[in-house]
Amino acid sequence: MRSVKKRWTICTISVLLIFYKTKEITRSEERQDSQLNGEGELTLSRLMVNNSDKLLRKEGSSLFHHSGEGWKINSSLALEIRKDILRFLDAERDVSVVKSSFKPGDVIHYVLDRRRTLNISQNLHSLLPEVSPMKSRRFRTCAVVGNSGILLNSGCGKEIDSHDFVIRCNLAPVVEFAAHVGTKSDFITMNPSVVQRAFGGFRNESDREKFVHRLSMLNDSVLWIPAFMVKGGEKHVEWVNALILKNQLKVRTAYPSLRLIHAVRGYWLTNKVQIKRPSTGLLMYTLATRFCDEIHLYGFWPFPKDVYGNQVKYHYYDELKYKYFSNAGPHRMPLEFKTLNLLHNKGALKLTTGKCIEQ
Repeated sequence: MRSVKKRWTICTISVLLIFYKTKEITRSEERQDSQLNGEGELTLSRLMVNNSDKLLRKEGSSLFHHSGEGWKINSSLALEIRKDILRFLDAERDVSVVKSSFKPGDVIHYVLDRRRTLNISQNLHSLLPEVSPMKSRRFRTCAVVGNSGILLNSGCGKEIDSHDFVIRCNLAPVVEFAAHVGTKSDFITMNPSVVQRAFGGFRNESDREKFVHRLSMLNDSVLWIPAFMVKGGEKHVEWVNALILKNQLKVRTAYPSLRLIHAVRGYWLTNKVQIKRPSTGLLMYTLATRFCDEIHLYGFWPFPKDVYGNQVKYHYYDELKYKYFSNAGPHRMPLEFKTLNLLHNKGALKLTTGKCIEQ
């Protein structure tokens, strides 16, 4: 009889433990939901629960079948994210070093390879802006345009161009794809590797003319060149600078601060997003929170197939291949995308991955 009572007592305790643990989990989920709905302090780290990419590897793009229909901006969450990012960096300042930062002949260490150094040339110094190109600028809506093949046949060109400020990545071609990617370019990035990949390393005059023609289309836009990241692209940067000066191109050059990439990475790591090095797209979104009240993302899709199983090119404009889940690469794009998709679902940004509906 005593043995039966003992077993009954143990069983009762176990049930009670399970009951209270379940209630504790429920209360925790309710607290999180209230925070996400604006009923409490909003922090990105509370959104980043269970952000392992194991499920991403298994399920891939099938996890992200969503639509922009019915999407509404969550202004309080967007503002909270802006304030949180400002604790790590001020994009107005960090978007570019300025002329007073250096003088010709100064030697600096590369951001991602501290053992290597770079000399600040006369050409580079002459193209540094006097003040930040984004000083005191503010926009109601901004588009950050990635280069995924998901943009092909999207018909998003007009919608992208309708935004107050358009950010593009890696000097991607636009004219021949205008119906789907638009043409407006207010701020455009250009990794030094683009010179070799898209313009033949300036081996002949036609390559150089093609490059000059591409930059002449930018007019007064900001051309953002990450010149201080790693050794290997310095000759390309010098060639670009020389062509800009020789042809008196109106483009406004910018060169990111030496602390920018570490500050951006620190923000996301602090918020439980275990990235290696932020991709250009994630960098641009992070910077845009400083200047833009409402951010729309296009061309972000780090999967080889869409939700219907159709093949998707890595870039909409070339045949380059990319192993999205390789640990050898510097980025964790599927994890970045998962994060951005979560922020889309909570109204902090709008992520368009399908066809654009003409309003």
